[in-house]
Amino acid sequence: MFPKYDVIVVGAGHAGCEAAASAATMGSKVLLITMNMTTIAQMSCNPAMGGVAKGQIVREIDALGGLSGIVSDKSMIQFRMLNMSKGPAMWSPRTQNDRMRFTEEWRLSLERVPNIDFWQEMVKELLVKNNRVVGVKTSLGLEIEAKSVVLTNGTFLNGKIHIGEKQFGGGRTGEGAATGLTEQLIQLGLESGRMKTGTPPRVDGRSLDYSKMEEQKGDENPSKFSYTDTKPLDQQVSCWITYTNDAVHEELQKGFDKSPMFQGRIKGLGPRYCPSIEDKINRFAERDRHQIFVEPEGWNTVEIYVNGFSTSLPEDIQYKAIKKIPGFENVRMFRPGYAIEYDFFPPTQLKLSLETKQLENLFFAGQINGTTGYEEAACQGLMAGINAHNKAHDKEPFILKRSEAYIGVLIDDLINKGTQEPYRMFTSRAEYRILLRQDNADLRLTELGHKIGLASDERLQRVQSKKEGIEKLLTGLKKVKVDPKIINSELEGLNTATIKEKVPVINLLRRPQIGINELAQIDTSVKQLLNRYDKEIQEQVEVHVKYETYIEREQKIAEKIGSLEEYKIKGDFDYDRVKALSAEAREKLKRIKPETIGQASRISGVSPSDISVLTIYMGK
Repeated sequence: MFPKYDVIVVGAGHAGCEAAASAATMGSKVLLITMNMTTIAQMSCNPAMGGVAKGQIVREIDALGGLSGIVSDKSMIQFRMLNMSKGPAMWSPRTQNDRMRFTEEWRLSLERVPNIDFWQEMVKELLVKNNRVVGVKTSLGLEIEAKSVVLTNGTFLNGKIHIGEKQFGGGRTGEGAATGLTEQLIQLGLESGRMKTGTPPRVDGRSLDYSKMEEQKGDENPSKFSYTDTKPLDQQVSCWITYTNDAVHEELQKGFDKSPMFQGRIKGLGPRYCPSIEDKINRFAERDRHQIFVEPEGWNTVEIYVNGFSTSLPEDIQYKAIKKIPGFENVRMFRPGYAIEYDFFPPTQLKLSLETKQLENLFFAGQINGTTGYEEAACQGLMAGINAHNKAHDKEPFILKRSEAYIGVLIDDLINKGTQEPYRMFTSRAEYRILLRQDNADLRLTELGHKIGLASDERLQRVQSKKEGIEKLLTGLKKVKVDPKIINSELEGLNTATIKEKVPVINLLRRPQIGINELAQIDTSVKQLLNRYDKEIQEQVEVHVKYETYIEREQKIAEKIGSLEEYKIKGDFDYDRVKALSAEAREKLKRIKPETIGQASRISGVSPSDISVLTIYMGK
């Protein structure tokens, strides 16, 4: 019935979709197996993509040739660039999306890839021979062979939904849990754990009083995620902000005795940075209110996502409490919030390629690795798909360094440090934030994506043209000199020092008071020069000039630390022979099996002195 596939992807959430698309685009014959074809890439939580650090990840996925940025652009209803008051390393794009269009666009995008086949069913177990995964077995007993398998099971592995004292099996509301795989993987030698996440109630937007809320509009000149020719929005939908209060908190506290979290029925660890509303009022008792984001779920639907009100309290408590939020007095609820508990596998059991160390040809991506968030899942799916394709075709793994991408930071963190709670990306996790900006993801990654066969020729040509434009504009700004007689009055108006002699205009751009826009107003010849280049190139030049010293400093540090990656460690290296290593370092090194000295240096518990000992020993 089935041919032998190069890659089988299990699960069609954000990770599974990117995995299938990347492997198939690179030339693999792919089978995408999902329990429900109508919920491909469903936004189970909030209808939004991007945000702080997450927006950088979406742009990196796009730059490499992935599809999340394109799908987000085609389905967005609002765009905002966050943190514009800070430096460019912190700027983060975010879209509010039409939930139904997002799912539709993903499915249509996948169906346009000729190398992808689909099958709707549950995968019950893996086919394994001599510690090598060779395919999957479905609930109907069908055995399907493949050279590589990618598991992207999300919250479905033995998923359990909690609402107050009620609990039942499910991967999300209205859908069953996936069973069998966890038990088999444990028998095969892998270690598993439990985590939990939650979601808020959905409500009827027609029943809300928006006059009692703060309007949150999109950007006046909205941008987009993708570096391709997707179109920015010409109209946008507003979001709204309101707040909880003491009355809301008192109502919620009445249900604490029935809370599955406080009564110990939930064993899994939840996300620290996205706690439930009951957790917030319990942990931050000194606060008399918490922010609630009222987010529309699409262009034409009345359904509203109540961001900030995630809860697993009984549904009657949820309803009584939410009615006391300003603007929600007459609210009609579509469905209650709930918590979901699910199995994950500590990611220290993976190689940097996301292949498991225990079983060859098996790759994990997404929440199965202990992460949370669409963007974190999608980028893992992309990398797992790339490496599953490479494995199937006897090619070297594709690994991104910490200095090359937030994706590299995320995977490196997971493999070397593991996670005791759902891992979420923040800009603070990256030590090379000035290098890893959202605006330069294509300059950093598209050539790499093209080299492995993922990014198209058109994308590469676009990046090469952009690089040429940046160089030409920089050269032009160095050549053009401005006359103090002409521009000093303009400089005074900008509250910046006047000049005494002609200077290259690029010197003025280094001043904090002067950006590209101000530069264009100062001198006619400068304006004519700038008008030859599009806005994207102008912005790149401005960032480069203003932050050149910092960029060069980070590059030098990255190169110095990166030299440790050249020292390879054999897979069968015997750490017990290195007597000078600390006991903790020896234990961690034996468990994680780093591939380079650089990777070993980032393992928690391995000290600089341990690295020195290891380097000297290997030198001998």
